[in-house]
This record gives sequence, C-alpha cells and structure tokens, in this order.
Amino acid sequence: MKDLKLTQIITAMVTPFNEQDEVDTQRLNVLLEYLLKNGSQGILINGTTGEGPNLTAAERNEMIQKTIKIIDDRVPVIAGVGSNSTRATVTDVQALTADSGLTALLIVVPYYNKPDQNGMMAHFIKVADASNLPIIIYNIPGRTGVKMEVPTILKLAQHPNIIGVKNCTGTADLAMLIDKSPTEFLVYSGEDEDALEVKILDGAGIISVASHIFGMQMKQMYQDIDCGKVDPAGKIMRAILPGIKALFSLPSPAPVKAALNRRNVFVGEPRLPILPLSKEQQKDLGKNLDN
Repeated sequence: MKDLKLTQIITAMVTPFNEQDEVDTQRLNVLLEYLLKNGSQGILINGTTGEGPNLTAAERNEMIQKTIKIIDDRVPVIAGVGSNSTRATVTDVQALTADSGLTALLIVVPYYNKPDQNGMMAHFIKVADASNLPIIIYNIPGRTGVKMEVPTILKLAQHPNIIGVKNCTGTADLAMLIDKSPTEFLVYSGEDEDALEVKILDGAGIISVASHIFGMQMKQMYQDIDCGKVDPAGKIMRAILPGIKALFSLPSPAPVKAALNRRNVFVGEPRLPILPLSKEQQKDLGKNLDN
C-alpha cells in the first residue's frame, strides 16, 4: 500500500510469447527491464492487456513467479485476477499471499452475468474478505457489459482490504471518486486518454497500455504537473494523443505488441481470438507513432 501511494504510472504489461505461442521468460526479462528504464513505476500482469483470460492457470502462475523474481522488489507488482464467478475468484485470490511478492490484486467487475449494483457489492465484499492481499477494483464496462456506479465504489472503498479502483468510465466519475472517497483510497484511470486529467484532478495516476511506448513522456508530464508546469504537461499530452489513439485503433493488445516488436522489444503476437496486425496495418501504425 505504501509503495502504491508513490506509484503513478503502472504499465498493464503484455505477455510475451515465442513463435510457438508459449510464454517466453527470456523475452519477459527484456520487456521488464525495458519498461523500468522507460517510465514504468509499477507493473500489472495477467490483466486484459496481458491476455490473462487466454492464459492457462499454469501460465498465469508462471508469469507471477518470473515477474516477481525479475523485478526483485524494485517496483510494485499487481496481478489481474477474477472472473464472472465469485466462488472461482475467491479460490484464485486465496491461492495468492503476501509471500508471493505481489503488492495487490486487480479484480475485474464480474462480466457476462451482468449483476446489479448489490450483486457487484456482494461479490467484492466476499472476495476482499477472503483475500490475503489488498484489492483494487477494475471497473471497465466496455468489456464487462456492466458499470459499477460511483456510489457503489464509494461504499466498497470503506472496506479495509479494498484499497483502490482502476476506473474506465470518464473524467466526471474520476473527479467524483477522487473527491468523495477516503484519502487513502487510490483512484487510477484505466484510460490512457485520461492520463493528464486524472493527475490534475489529484488522482493516484494511470494504469496504462500506452506507457509501453510513451512511458518517458508520461513520466515527464507527471513531473511537470508536480512542479506546477501545467502548460508543458498539456503539450506532452497533445503530442502523444495521436499515438495513444493508434494503439487502440484495433483490438488490444495487437497494436501495442506490434509497436514493441517494431522497437525490437520482441513480445510475439497476440493469441486468438485477437489477430495480429497485417503488414498494411503495421505500416499504418508505424506512421501514426512516428508523427
């Protein structure tokens, strides 16, 4: 918790695969070192960008063990956990303890079942009560099909084991969460386009995909804001926005994996049902990132 208070840029990291579509630990080492040298202050593994739902249980466990070993306490590491089943999520979180080296767990709002607000609340209370690690809520209605409303999050923020939220519902909700939640509650945006706004609103920071490519620019932008240099920060955000849009122009994480491969940080291709970029799409992506 103490480490996360100082962690403003958390990269929702891709999972590197080799040409045989296997988790590649050598590529993982290179990727992590690259991220730490390029602005990342924390790492999220097995999330949406990490293709967590497409990894086997053994692969997710391997990603946790290998990442913790490589990071070696240099930055906080968060693991994505959760499903549409409360019972399965409880089982998964109970398998992870503080001894694993993780700082916290990111738990997605239950998807497919479309629970109401009371159902969401009951789910998170059950999971938080069972977890040996602090919980961050992942509120992303574009993927889950349901939105956890601000009043629900504020109620859950009172739970001693729910320490924050990765929220993907816009700046108005971010502002209300930051204003109304307990001081210690960490409000992160999960939308890269809101990276500037969440910082100016005095949020915790960004859990980012674009930091794979624009991590140093984001770091400078946040340093500028801390120094009261809002105009230079805004200039940075304006400069990277076209690239951010390009990284989400096709189903994620295909564009960001292509962008990393283009930088010779080889991470392989995404797994089906996400297709890799075609040569023409790669060319278009490169033009947008170079502008």
